Amino acid sequence: MTDLSHTLEAVRERIAAAARNAGRDPQSVALLAVSKTFPAQDVRAAHAAGQRAFGENYVQESVDKIEALADLRASIEWHFIGPLQSNKTRPVAERFDWVHSVDRLKIAERLSAQRPAGMAPLNVCLQVNVSGEASKSGVTPQEAQQVARQIAALPNLRLRGLMSIPEPETSLEAQRAPHRQLRELFEALRAEGLALDTLSMGMSADLEAAVLEGATIVRVGTAIFGARDYSL
Repeated sequence: MTDLSHTLEAVRERIAAAARNAGRDPQSVALLAVSKTFPAQDVRAAHAAGQRAFGENYVQESVDKIEALADLRASIEWHFIGPLQSNKTRPVAERFDWVHSVDRLKIAERLSAQRPAGMAPLNVCLQVNVSGEASKSGVTPQEAQQVARQIAALPNLRLRGLMSIPEPETSLEAQRAPHRQLRELFEALRAEGLALDTLSMGMSADLEAAVLEGATIVRVGTAIFGARDYSL
């Protein structure tokens, strides 16, 4: 297992440096540790090192992990960030604090209907396909306003903002362009009266670009936990 206290600190330093370069308070950017494919003991170790928010992509894996870490529930925040099929919304609605990957109204409606009574509203982000890739989920930028308003009207959900997974780029300026597009869309929706406060964008390879363009949550996995082995 990677020495998670050291890798977490290195990522936090990257975030802080990028925030300072952007003239932002480093505290305005939250780190979401993406723990998909890594075992519960790695999450426990990261939690012991001070990390509190964790992102998961796969429903059954995350349910098992949440149950294995039930003793930490009061001090851990679970974010679902992967593609979500309509027949798998219930366990997510019942267990998670956030869903970043709401890519259509039907998913939001099911999450709202299945959120248990007595739980706080589920925080959600609308996923926007800023790169226009056929392989990526998300509404188009042109659809975002209408869908965002429909989601914001649902009970048991709180629409917090927008999320994107742009096509990978190597140069800083190329990385910044889709993040800038998402930020501009976010600002336009806020100007139209939607109470949004979250831009979920940026991963291990492009978190600096995302922070420079206004990310409030960066989703980092590899730089914290190491490379994933999908053959297991």
